[in-house]
Amino acid sequence: MPLKLVLRPGEKLIVNGAVIGIGDHPVSLFFYNKVNFLRGREILKEENCDTIEKRLYFIIQLIYIFPEDASTNMVHFAAILEEARVQHPDKADLFDEVQTLVREGNNYRALKLCRKLFDIKETAEAAPAPKPPVEVVRRRRKVAAPAVDE
Repeated sequence: MPLKLVLRPGEKLIVNGAVIGIGDHPVSLFFYNKVNFLRGREILKEENCDTIEKRLYFIIQLIYIFPEDASTNMVHFAAILEEARVQHPDKADLFDEVQTLVREGNNYRALKLCRKLFDIKETAEAAPAPKPPVEVVRRRRKVAAPAVDE
């Protein structure tokens, strides 16, 4: 059974290291074999890696998207993982699970697990923004009747 991704207009996708942009209309993509992919909302840019959790996510992202450089990135992964363990000793079980997933090559699941780390931290730090009231207004346009010439 193929993997189906539905992408919104303007969304980006990385497939096996290639960045793909979506045009003006929604697109459905079907993958019939194994591919490494990340949707735009799952991609973390290096300049946004301001915490150890994000640096860990980013290095796993590199291992996942660029498997040809995995051996070099695994060395960086080990160093960042140790730094994360030192900063967050209470998260040892989670880091053990991430390490196991990466070693098994299940990088997408490892990314999802890391994402939870900094999503929780960011939502705890950020105060919820007040939602503006929604006002729905429906107006009917009056269309002038066409003039009839007799």
